[in-house]
Amino acid sequence: MQEVLVNDRRYALPRRPVAVLCLDGCDPDYLVEGHARGELPAFARLRDKGFAGQALSAMPSFTNPNNVSLVTGTLPAAHGVSGNFYLDRRTGETVMVTGDEELRAPTILAAMAGAGVPVAMVTAKDKLRKALAKGLPIGPCGIALSAQNARDAAEATHGIGDVEAKVGRPQPDQYSADLSLFVLDAGIALLREGRARLLYLSLSDYVQHRWAPDRDEARAFMRALDARIAALLDLGCLVAATADHGMHDMSKPDGSPNVVFVGDMLDAAFGADATRVICPITDPFVRHHGALGGFVRVHILPGANRPSVAAILARLVGVEGIALALSGAEACERFGLAPEMEGDVTVIAAPGVALGARAAEHDLSQLAGERLRSHGGTAEQTVPFLLSEPLSPEWLRAHPALRNFDIFDAALNGVRS
Repeated sequence: MQEVLVNDRRYALPRRPVAVLCLDGCDPDYLVEGHARGELPAFARLRDKGFAGQALSAMPSFTNPNNVSLVTGTLPAAHGVSGNFYLDRRTGETVMVTGDEELRAPTILAAMAGAGVPVAMVTAKDKLRKALAKGLPIGPCGIALSAQNARDAAEATHGIGDVEAKVGRPQPDQYSADLSLFVLDAGIALLREGRARLLYLSLSDYVQHRWAPDRDEARAFMRALDARIAALLDLGCLVAATADHGMHDMSKPDGSPNVVFVGDMLDAAFGADATRVICPITDPFVRHHGALGGFVRVHILPGANRPSVAAILARLVGVEGIALALSGAEACERFGLAPEMEGDVTVIAAPGVALGARAAEHDLSQLAGERLRSHGGTAEQTVPFLLSEPLSPEWLRAHPALRNFDIFDAALNGVRS
């Protein structure tokens, strides 16, 4: 059997077309709702004829760390990406992760392409394309494009051009359900053209941020997603799907955001220049979440009145809305985080609560009157883990506690022959 070795895991080369889907923000409740209404026949086919379980995502339960975990098969401690946004301790400057500089582990995609497997990676967001394409040899065995910037794709830089014509419609608005559907339609087009044997298709969580599972808009999106999965199956593709994180309502009964502003709390306790709170959910898609999520980092600033880690923990532990407050070192050990991105203190929200820095630093008008739905904490770690074929008992015994970044291993090594 031909295989590649990536980050201490062996992956068999695909013997048939394989599509690995990252259903961004697809909390299991979206599937529960659709199955209860009988609206998701393709997902039901996976459930009844393949494998349908649940897994834990990497922490923090954000987009960047988990997409990178999926394509490397590792935790952030190994691949180096522990958020969408971080404070660089060396320079004192904040950095938004929009490229591949932070990624320090090789990817399964690059290894497969290097072994001669035609690989296509299509993301909703261009920030992910740049990171996930690291090491991918662009050309006959390497295609990397985003729905966000589809019309900019060219053979020389992305491995393919004229994407809008191939998909049959123009590049979607980045704030739309169609951004995700375009990703899937691009993957289907590539499969029909014989351009890919291994596909990685990463969606957007625009829908999940805006609408709960029972809302008409969410149900329509899930039906459209189901139809694309059916198309992949009809083309003879093995489909494996998981998510980067779940999604929860973080609003009060009156609809206003239910937020603990950790920075304001620490300013009141220790002074305005004692600490800095970083919200690692921060990314260019501000309308999704207003930079509010279930996980923040506290950095102690230099100065005569530096509070200790113990003093900060004493102030935060037991606060309503905070589930966990840990030293950065303890958080890294417990959750497999990248130490270079971690703060002195790590704070994780209780279910239904968002964490922020200072109230003045968050523009809640970006939510446009919608209820805040977000992610980032342990409450959003549980995600679907689905395959269109059954998994072997041997593989399942070797993976008693599924993680979302086991998905390539399951698709390439675990499916019963």
